[in-house]
Amino acid sequence: MALTTSLNGRVRNTSLPKSHALLPVLEAVVNSIQAIDARFGENVEQGRLSVRIRRSAQGELDLGQIGPGRVPMKPIVGFDIEDNGVGFTPENMVSFETLDSEHKAAMGCRGVGRLLWLKAFERVTVSSAYKEDDGILRGRQFRFSIDREVEPDQEPSDVSDAGTLVSLDGFKKPFQRSAPKSVEPIAREILEHCIWYFLRAGGAPRVTVIDDEDAETVSLEKLMDEILLSKMDTTTVSIKGQQFNMVSLRLKPSTRNAIPRLYWCAANRVVVEENLTGKIPGLNGRLKDADATEFAYACYVSSGYLNTNVRADRTAFDLPERTLDTAAVEDLSLDEIRAGVLDEVEKLLDGPLKAAREEGKARVNDFVARRAPRYRPVLARLEELGVTVDPSVKDQELELLLHRNLQKLEAGAIQEGQALLAEDGFARPEDYDERLSRYLETVTEINQSDLAGYVARRRTILDALSRTIRLDEQGKYSREDKVHELLFPMRKDSNEVGSDASNLWIIDERLAFHDYLASDKPLKTMPITDSDSATEPDILLTRIAPGPVLAAEGDRVPLASIVVVELKRPMRNDVSEDKDPIQQSLNYVKRVRAGGIKTASGRQIPASPQPPAFCYIVADLTSTMIERCENANLRPMHDGTGYFGFNDAAKAYIEVISFDRLVSDAFQRNRAFFDKLGLPSS
Repeated sequence: MALTTSLNGRVRNTSLPKSHALLPVLEAVVNSIQAIDARFGENVEQGRLSVRIRRSAQGELDLGQIGPGRVPMKPIVGFDIEDNGVGFTPENMVSFETLDSEHKAAMGCRGVGRLLWLKAFERVTVSSAYKEDDGILRGRQFRFSIDREVEPDQEPSDVSDAGTLVSLDGFKKPFQRSAPKSVEPIAREILEHCIWYFLRAGGAPRVTVIDDEDAETVSLEKLMDEILLSKMDTTTVSIKGQQFNMVSLRLKPSTRNAIPRLYWCAANRVVVEENLTGKIPGLNGRLKDADATEFAYACYVSSGYLNTNVRADRTAFDLPERTLDTAAVEDLSLDEIRAGVLDEVEKLLDGPLKAAREEGKARVNDFVARRAPRYRPVLARLEELGVTVDPSVKDQELELLLHRNLQKLEAGAIQEGQALLAEDGFARPEDYDERLSRYLETVTEINQSDLAGYVARRRTILDALSRTIRLDEQGKYSREDKVHELLFPMRKDSNEVGSDASNLWIIDERLAFHDYLASDKPLKTMPITDSDSATEPDILLTRIAPGPVLAAEGDRVPLASIVVVELKRPMRNDVSEDKDPIQQSLNYVKRVRAGGIKTASGRQIPASPQPPAFCYIVADLTSTMIERCENANLRPMHDGTGYFGFNDAAKAYIEVISFDRLVSDAFQRNRAFFDKLGLPSS
């Protein structure tokens, strides 16, 4: 009993991703090139092939995926692919009517191209002419659709030469929206898919792509000349006994040809396009040859093995990405093929890659010297990891790249340290001392990098503070909350943020050590006091006796000291008796001493009326601020940038610091570190 096949079922089960919306057109183009080859043989230059884009006759516009600079166009409804090839001979017709035909199997054809036509288009019309053995020209015409399958039509009577016209009609919306819209991108996709025919010894027929809407025509031959700088030597690489042919091209650099690419081919068509950026050290973008000419690299790899293992829809390969444990020895994975191809690419591009690595290395060294000194101690280690960069990379992207690789280095050091500890106490391997020495060197360099990063962060914070206290473009000073956020996040306390969020070292290095810190929070919400006051000190800290401790160690009593920081808007000149930051600070100290004191972890603290208090008021010395300082009997500093004094009644040291002095003092305290890293100190 013979088996029957449902065309509707076969089309339904045929895969066509929307990202490959033009694949049915590309398959028709390949069929036409093969028909031209069959007719003209080595004289392929006599072949003619046109792809005509047909658009809707209605006034509607394709408004989908409109990007900058793209004008809405009438939607594409179909394509006409016409050639002067051998035509639909009786043998070709039988093959067309046979699903999964073996007629062109030797060329890698799977007989599924026409199924893709019906996947993306409602119907197909084929009009063809061919010569019989006696030289008589015959015509043939038929329609092809899911509902009516192959439906013969009236034979064309006006044929004058052999050839075929395939009309793909009724472009289905899902594919229409995903396909390129204008003639040049469509032409480029056709060229990239069929480029093997342009690179082979005999060349390709003359192919044009025409847009009926504006009569614009693109020649693939001219397009090839526009993008191709030169063809490199064709090479062959053997992987597990399988031969892979590599055609390498030097492309003229452009926005389109900006990155190196690997094209996986089967049956003389491109199946998969892969970005090679970073997969070979130095291969990140455009390269330069010996005479400094820029080019982009492209490689087309083909093989009988790939022909055998390509999927029927030619959108991927039936090969595992990586070698499976259960795979036969001779089985190949994509990773193994890729590795063999990339080894050969590295040999082919030896000179340009070396030059790119040196240029990238200089780019990294310059960036580290100017912007990121924290990476200087580990630069040699990062090079060992194979870190190479595109010399044209932006600073932000380079910073992220270096940071990611520093994390890899740290993770590797942790892993090596754990392995060394696991071996401690047992019979140590011969290379133990060498590994230990290498591990300690790496850890030392990472620690130096961390310290450099910490110092560089301080410089960044000081630069930001310097900008914040200046007049902005509108001639206004920043609000005090801008300064506040630089010192410590507002409306947070030390139970909510880590120590890295605090920059109180700008005021005094000792302020980094505290039991409890609160920023812009009402006194009644703080665990260190049972005050019901809703007033909010800008920043309040407590320390626990006998000495300064970190916030995580907040169970010691009694209180050693209290610190209050008050901030005012730069150049604010409305300080008055009821808005006196000096008196406000002393009031906060009094409330904290009043009782109900607890540590940050909730432990009761004995009554502490005696702990000394330190009040820092950061404000510019306007006339009203100077008046409040004099009323509080504070003494001016020798350079006129602040006031200081001790309030006996409150047992509190008071310091009023101008913003200029605040920044200047912080720079001076850190100057030695900045100089060591090569950072300017002012």
